[in-house]
Amino acid sequence: MLKRLVLLILPLLFLFCACARQNNIETITFSSWGSITETQIITKLIKEFEGKNPDIKINFIHIPQNYFQKIHLLFASSTAPDVIFINNLYLPVYANNLMDLKDFIDEKEFYPQSIQTLSYEGKLLAIPRDISNLVFFYNKNITGEINPNWNFEDFKNIIKKPQKTNIWNLSYERDIFYASPYTKTLGFEEGIKFYKDIEGKYTPLPSDIGSLTLAQMFLDGRIGLYLSGRWMYPKISENAKFPYGIVTFPGKTPADASGWAISKTTKHKDSAVKFVKFLSSKESIDYFTQTGLIVPARIDSAKSIKESAFLDAIKKSEPNITDKNYNKYRDNMNKNLWR
Repeated sequence: MLKRLVLLILPLLFLFCACARQNNIETITFSSWGSITETQIITKLIKEFEGKNPDIKINFIHIPQNYFQKIHLLFASSTAPDVIFINNLYLPVYANNLMDLKDFIDEKEFYPQSIQTLSYEGKLLAIPRDISNLVFFYNKNITGEINPNWNFEDFKNIIKKPQKTNIWNLSYERDIFYASPYTKTLGFEEGIKFYKDIEGKYTPLPSDIGSLTLAQMFLDGRIGLYLSGRWMYPKISENAKFPYGIVTFPGKTPADASGWAISKTTKHKDSAVKFVKFLSSKESIDYFTQTGLIVPARIDSAKSIKESAFLDAIKKSEPNITDKNYNKYRDNMNKNLWR
């Protein structure tokens, strides 16, 4: 009788222990945008983290479109994720909702521009993942070889070279973001004037671009100098059918950064901090760097980048310091400058 009772109770004990273990697992939510390649890396890192921390589960929320609109709604409804991937352009908007993470990293391990761009009112509101600058990808068949030590006069001489029909020496986007290297190099008023004056002379007009992207026009061999960032490197390196190079902008450029923030309202602070420290470790950042999509904010991870122009651009860059009105200002500038 006693043996039968024990046999009946044992399964219940196992069930109780399993439930207890399940109840001890802490779940934190983590939101990010990103391409298929990025999400594959994130998923891989999450599994690795959960394997090392069996008492923590990560609920990954992938938001591929309208990311900040949805994050805004989540904050407004008090359902913000515990860990939020964010960039410096939107960081000030949520400054009052984010933890100060200064005590959780060694800032000397990161490029100072990345720390500065993700800081606001003396607080580090996100631990940097990457730092981005604008560089020139160039078609050597159109521009010839470009000296990496070129200056702005050299740049002007190249874009003034005679152009063939349906081929332009320089890319052009009607966005103050892409005008910023010119304004930082020449001063705001002179830079804006220069940028507006070159449209149509050495660059395609909107009617020339049509439904194409500038990246596609560059890959089609129709643009000599294409201003873009590290995020375009995988596509260009895999698809360019012509000899190309990468060179820094011949002047100053703005440095932007993205990183991981933690909501002030999180009920799982210790687990969230542990996860963010894991994501920002050298081992994790190396995974992201290997894709070719980012320039890592960690100095030790950046050593693996072979294309020196991306690292040289950091040395010539200035932190792009933003405030809560930056995006409204950018929208207004874009509407008024190209009316």
